Amino acid sequence: MLRDEILKYLHALNEKLQQRNVKGEICLYGGAVMCLVYDARPSTKDVDAIFQPSEIIREVAKEIANEYELVNDWLNDGVKGFLVEHPRKVFLNLSHLVVMVADPEYMLAMKSLSARIDGTDSKDIEFLINKLKITTVDEVLKIIDKYYPRRIVKPATQFFLEEVFDEIHDNPRS
Repeated sequence: MLRDEILKYLHALNEKLQQRNVKGEICLYGGAVMCLVYDARPSTKDVDAIFQPSEIIREVAKEIANEYELVNDWLNDGVKGFLVEHPRKVFLNLSHLVVMVADPEYMLAMKSLSARIDGTDSKDIEFLINKLKITTVDEVLKIIDKYYPRRIVKPATQFFLEEVFDEIHDNPRS
């Protein structure tokens, strides 16, 4: 999904909530935030989010999937297993839907812990490191420590972050 498509689907979600006279709230994570907020990449395969009221938003999301020929889980809450309390900010405030996003430090912590070595996560993490002007792996680990207990940080996470920093140093942005 491209940035404009995600926005179109969020507006469609708002319209359907309005038709039902329901106010909803959604907080976006992952690739959707990287596309919408940071313009760090052109697309994402789905929209990771948490939302309330969850049952109604799930129903509406399925209607949107049918109307726009999307996969049924284009909007999903699979990310909730990684979530802890964190700062959020309003991205869109529509008539019947408030769309929030996680702040960049939290996105970095979450993405670092859940990283898949498929290219996309490492590029997202590199982008967030540069955005936050972080210069060492230890700084990233301190950010992770703000949100998650150190015992759940696998040694592979630190090695992965070291590789990301090697990539940054090999290909500095101008």
